Amino acid sequence: MSRRAVVIGAGLAGMLAAAVLSTAGVDEVIVLDRDELPEGPEHRRGLPQGRHAHLLMAGGMDAMEELVPGVSLRKRLLAAGAHEISLSSGMLALTPEGWLRRWKREGPVMLTCSRALVDWAVRTAVLEQTSVEVRRATAVRLTGSARAVTGVRIAAPGGDTDIEADLVVDASGRGTRVVTWLDGLGVSGVRERTVDSGLVNATRVFRIPDGAERFPLTIVQADPFVSRPGRSAMVMPIEGDRWMVSCGGTRGGEPPADPEGFLRYTLDLPDPIVGRLISGAEPLTDVHLSRSTSNVRRYLEKAPRWPERFVVLGDALGTFNPAYGQGMTVAAFGAQVLGRELARSGPTAPGLARRVLRGAARSVDAAWSMAVGQDVLYPEVRGGRPSVADRVVTAYTRRMMKAATGSYAAASAIWDVTSMRTPPTRMFHPSAVLAAVAGSPLPPSTEPPLTPRERDLLRGLDRTGA
Repeated sequence: MSRRAVVIGAGLAGMLAAAVLSTAGVDEVIVLDRDELPEGPEHRRGLPQGRHAHLLMAGGMDAMEELVPGVSLRKRLLAAGAHEISLSSGMLALTPEGWLRRWKREGPVMLTCSRALVDWAVRTAVLEQTSVEVRRATAVRLTGSARAVTGVRIAAPGGDTDIEADLVVDASGRGTRVVTWLDGLGVSGVRERTVDSGLVNATRVFRIPDGAERFPLTIVQADPFVSRPGRSAMVMPIEGDRWMVSCGGTRGGEPPADPEGFLRYTLDLPDPIVGRLISGAEPLTDVHLSRSTSNVRRYLEKAPRWPERFVVLGDALGTFNPAYGQGMTVAAFGAQVLGRELARSGPTAPGLARRVLRGAARSVDAAWSMAVGQDVLYPEVRGGRPSVADRVVTAYTRRMMKAATGSYAAASAIWDVTSMRTPPTRMFHPSAVLAAVAGSPLPPSTEPPLTPRERDLLRGLDRTGA
């Protein structure tokens, strides 16, 4: 008997879910999206964070390579101009505890490029390698009952119409209407929580100056421990010989949208290195602002009852402050859970939807704890205050980060967790605990760990007179 699945949302989570479904015994996979999807790696309206910096961690890249058949997404992204950055040697990072050293020993890597390039590479690979069909349509509601979803009603020019399906996946992202849709089926009692630090992102793209093509990714992190708004900035290489420069400020410390104010913002950070780098660079865009940054968790897996044949993945299940670079990887982990459950029992097996939700929720919870554990420390945060447990974990994490400024063992534990190849429990491995207790064997660095060539290059780029 022919099986059909409908995926709501053609973003990263939706296309990865479609890839999984197409190789798991589903004969027809239809992806719905309300946007007109671009033919190339271009920004689209339905992704408000798309213009800002995104980091594709090693754990997420590994998961995507597994999920999309027939191609190497990593090779495709690198061929299109993405950059591979070593967490151990390819970054200049000023943390609240000081500058991280750069080590000659290699650590995990991440890929940097525009979010538009990641989405385009995944979408084109899935459409090339599978029979997935993408339709431009707006999902209005679910059809079926509280017992089982039977399809999706979509808005159409001639009137609403229904698409029947054996499995429906909501991957519609931060703007999902899943709670309203469930209410329409008679499923209530879904708990939601929002933690909002008021973060505003401001991003501008520059042409990389001649000679600076291999300058390290540079980041000045926000400090949540000083009882004032968090303020940060990053210079990240992306495709097309460009720097994407993203600033972020929590409530009361928001970056401005005018070019002069944007530059002043970067220069007023605890170290002015980002401003010095871009002060003489050629801007290619205006400054783009975004305020869609709150952490939102929908505890769907804990609902008293759940309809069969309805799965929720990606940002529709939980969204995180994008400053922590977790969203794309968590979406890939959720699609992996869907793939494992489909391989185990097939798309119409009783209980499959609930099992996928619970499995996907584990990686969502890990990312949520990391993001919210820091965001609740900022002044004027809405939706949460640090608990006693939060303060204990924060104290330990700070000690670990301070040790990491000069301890390879401590830095290695942080890289492993940051790369999302290992769970946060890696921080409590005996070797990591020992490194945190021992502290840094090296004195703190008061300046960014630049090579002589990089220092000369920075001086040559600087137009601030600093």
